[in-house]
Amino acid sequence: MRNPPLSLYIHIPWCVQKCPYCDFNSHGQKSALPEAEYVAHLLDDLAEDAKLVGSRPVDSIFFGGGTPSLFSGDSIARILQGVKQRVNLASDAEITLEANPGTVELAKFGGFKAAGVNRISIGVQSFQEQKLKALGRIHDAPQAEKAAYFAHGVGLNSFNLDLMHGLPDQSLDDALYDLRQAIAQSPPHLSWYQLTIEPNTLFASKPPTLPMDEVLWDIQERGHALLAEAGYVQYETSAYSRPGHQCRHNLNYWRFGDYLGIGCGAHGKITQADKGKILRTVKVKHPKGYMDLSKDYRQEIKAVEQDDLPFEFFMNRFRLLESCPKDDYEALTGLSLDAFAVADKLDKAVQLGLILEDPQHWQVSEQGKRYLNNLLETLL
Repeated sequence: MRNPPLSLYIHIPWCVQKCPYCDFNSHGQKSALPEAEYVAHLLDDLAEDAKLVGSRPVDSIFFGGGTPSLFSGDSIARILQGVKQRVNLASDAEITLEANPGTVELAKFGGFKAAGVNRISIGVQSFQEQKLKALGRIHDAPQAEKAAYFAHGVGLNSFNLDLMHGLPDQSLDDALYDLRQAIAQSPPHLSWYQLTIEPNTLFASKPPTLPMDEVLWDIQERGHALLAEAGYVQYETSAYSRPGHQCRHNLNYWRFGDYLGIGCGAHGKITQADKGKILRTVKVKHPKGYMDLSKDYRQEIKAVEQDDLPFEFFMNRFRLLESCPKDDYEALTGLSLDAFAVADKLDKAVQLGLILEDPQHWQVSEQGKRYLNNLLETLL
């Protein structure tokens, strides 16, 4: 068993208002944000988790939310300065911050870059006013275009546009219009994913009318062709990039890498190869409880049961379209392929045409890519 690369996830839980499709741990902003107080708690939280990883280098950082761009550049700078004092941050670390187009302007992007952020992920979701309103977004199409313009202007290493399809009452033409508008902004990276109705959201209690399956499939096929024609390469189920601009942080997740998770409700995964186990951590979810000095930041820390590891590994790894080295399975789980009948399950997936294999690798097939849930069910 070996320790994989290590990342750091930092959760900022506040947003201007909760979107009806969102099941993330986010809280609508009702008053001035307690930035300084929350930053102090984040760094104390990190100091505790840093004990689990020692001097292992942190190769990437991701500020997620909520809406991290509600915080000032100074607050982000204080966080990153504190991170460097508590963990071994790689000199070439990728540092991403999620931004809502309705919460940024050029000066703020400049402040984030000065703080050390070198990659921005902009939550556009759509370029059509009607669809943005249906999704509960606070920005309009011109603000989305302006945010992309700012990202180009401040000279970041890279930036991403988040775009959704399968929106309420969306036609094929609507979806392709959004995609063409996104491509026109020339982002180095595009996350293009289908809206799904998640439990405990407003959309779950009041479901909108979503496109039929045939329309969804047409959108995916035509959209993929459009992205390929524009020079974007799909490297994960919902991720496309220009050469050299894959998201290193998310690649580490999907390759079954490790990550510290700090902030309200953040999850972490830490391998302790010398002890032959993998830990999962979960932080206190609500900001009030998280910032209560009488309580621990951790809500839970536990070792992953060995019989859960095979599915966890493949659930992540088979989202990627790159081949998976067979040696990674034993090295990152500590298990042989004979344990829990994993070899038999993989053989069945090969027979069903869901994965391809050679002596050294497994590879998701085109059929496996289309029917990923079926592939994962085969491996349960």
